[in-house]
Amino acid sequence: MSERYFHSEEMLERALKTIPLGTQTFSKSKTQYPFGVSPYFLRTGRGSHVWDVDGNEYIDFINGLAAVTLGYQDPDVTSAVQAQLEEGVILSLPHPVEFQVAEKIVEMVPCAEMVRFGKNGSDATAGAIRLARAYTGRDHVAVCGYHGWQDWYIGSTPRHRGVPQSTRDLTHVFTYNSLDSLHSIFQQWPGEVAAVIMEPMNAVEPENAFLEGVKELTHQNGALLIFDETITGFRYANGGAQQYFGVIPDLATFGKGLANGYPVSVVTGRAEIMRLMEEIFFSFTFGGEALSLAAALATMTKLQQQPVVETMTTQGLKVRAGVRELIDRHGIHHIVSLSGHPTWSFLLIKDAGPYSQWEIKTLFLQEMFARGILTLGTHNMSYAHGDAEVTQLLDAYNEVFPVLREAVDGLALGKYLRCKPLEPLFKLR
Repeated sequence: MSERYFHSEEMLERALKTIPLGTQTFSKSKTQYPFGVSPYFLRTGRGSHVWDVDGNEYIDFINGLAAVTLGYQDPDVTSAVQAQLEEGVILSLPHPVEFQVAEKIVEMVPCAEMVRFGKNGSDATAGAIRLARAYTGRDHVAVCGYHGWQDWYIGSTPRHRGVPQSTRDLTHVFTYNSLDSLHSIFQQWPGEVAAVIMEPMNAVEPENAFLEGVKELTHQNGALLIFDETITGFRYANGGAQQYFGVIPDLATFGKGLANGYPVSVVTGRAEIMRLMEEIFFSFTFGGEALSLAAALATMTKLQQQPVVETMTTQGLKVRAGVRELIDRHGIHHIVSLSGHPTWSFLLIKDAGPYSQWEIKTLFLQEMFARGILTLGTHNMSYAHGDAEVTQLLDAYNEVFPVLREAVDGLALGKYLRCKPLEPLFKLR
């Protein structure tokens, strides 16, 4: 066991005896973090900093997989949750906070006229698909991006083991920024596509009025347009990417930053469609769980009252500019590139020389963790990232980029690695 991560590795060994992969979330598992050079368990977080179980401190650019937008232990959210705790967590009838949060979403999100809650983004996307199928009377779905673990979507990916072929046959993948790829799905399944569901943006910006074109093509073919704003919502703009780009979908799903890390998600959209929620079955014992809804109300209120998105964008622009300058300075364009929105940008690692992106990424993570930066290659900005945190990130890149170049160009990656490389995995972005 490594000295720096001794307790993490000890806990991982224990967790693996009772939990597959040692954790509940694939993206937090040992498949993503190389053994021997990675933390596996965090003890606490405050602002933009977290501490692992060995006492190592990090600036966090993962932020709960982009769920934490205000920062850890935000005082306004914590206060709202504590107040709600005095009234109850889940009651035998709805608490008024349900409609208060729904009203706030309708106030902030352009497409929102009615609202239903889930707990995870996967709940919301699955609910939106069921709703679209009920509304259109059709079965097929076109997808672009990542939309969760449930059968209707995950069956279209390499992680489809356990999904019936009949379910897999109903979901079809199209390519971002390629209207032709979407058009071909409509041609192959005329009159049978219920919905087009997509992340309005992840690593790549829309080109040539792509989102506008998707909406027009979708409606021409009698389908509904669903924006999966699980990440972009309350991050790109208070009203999400639909407000940011000015393209309004029929339905949209939200999660992650909606409640600064508390578990709640949303299906929302046009009232005439949403009223079908009274006829389909989309119902959860914990759908109206009050602590998470109190956190959501406090988070959205803070988004309206303070320059949260503006600050995340400003700090993210500093990160992007600094990273691009360092890529130029160290001459590593053949190894890494940068893309994405300022609040959610991606350092994309390439195959280079004789090495795969996974081997290079392993070295990258090893060196970044050692320098107190918690990252998986994205910059998931929060309101708590100040200039000092941005500077520390860029200082770490300034030290790590030359290591990557020397390892790749000098054919010496094995000399630098202190662990077994990560293996190729299911990847969508």
